[in-house]
Amino acid sequence: MLEILYQDEHLIAVNKPAGMLVHRSWLDRHETVFVMQTLRDQIGQHVFTVHRLDKPTSGVLLLALSSEVARLLSQQLEQHQMTKVYHAVVRGFVLEDGIVDYALTEERDKIADKFADIDKAPQPAVSHYRVLARQEMPVAIGRYDSARYSLVELTPQTGRKHQLRRHMSHLRHPIIGDSAHGDLKQNRGMVQHFGCPGLMLHASQLQLPHPVTGEMLTIRARWDSRWQQLIERFAWQGAVSELERVEFPLNSGQDSQTIFG
Repeated sequence: MLEILYQDEHLIAVNKPAGMLVHRSWLDRHETVFVMQTLRDQIGQHVFTVHRLDKPTSGVLLLALSSEVARLLSQQLEQHQMTKVYHAVVRGFVLEDGIVDYALTEERDKIADKFADIDKAPQPAVSHYRVLARQEMPVAIGRYDSARYSLVELTPQTGRKHQLRRHMSHLRHPIIGDSAHGDLKQNRGMVQHFGCPGLMLHASQLQLPHPVTGEMLTIRARWDSRWQQLIERFAWQGAVSELERVEFPLNSGQDSQTIFG
């Protein structure tokens, strides 16, 4: 059963578990469980994708309950009317908040993008990041006697493939558990010393105007057991409790509704 964060006659949002594909992909032929199929069986009706989350990423995933609403939501996405907020655990101490404005070349899958334009220029990509907490743990990973980590809030302004992962890697603060752009020694160390496998990237919040009613929606997804365990181990409960009390600004003059998963 998927955790449903929000549902009405037009939309449904779920808290996607880490490690679960949104839909079938011939690049992961061995997978048999998908969000779309599971949710369709759970609510007894078809669902339509609007955006996606990578397989290892958890958090808010929005789907439409009709093709027309899916079209409206896709337009909102293209017009940057949706605001996404992620949280990540990264390597090292991030010392201050900032913006990454770093163009990205298109990442291609060897099979799916076989005929893609290989000469496509790098595309503009902008991400905002905010430091919430830091911690140094007395465990030796690689050539260091201790390991440093930061909890950061990430807000992508654009939507390039693996943008947040690539931008944090560009800052030399790769997201823990990122096998493609991260620090493999740190990834192994996180499992070995803290029992925390997988990518530590979570889509915490999605904010958008309802495509039918115009009401402003803020949908939030709580963290899974991996996150909760690590937050307790790193003594980050204070940062988390403060975060849960934050109300993000909405557009003035519009009704709003906040949904907590």
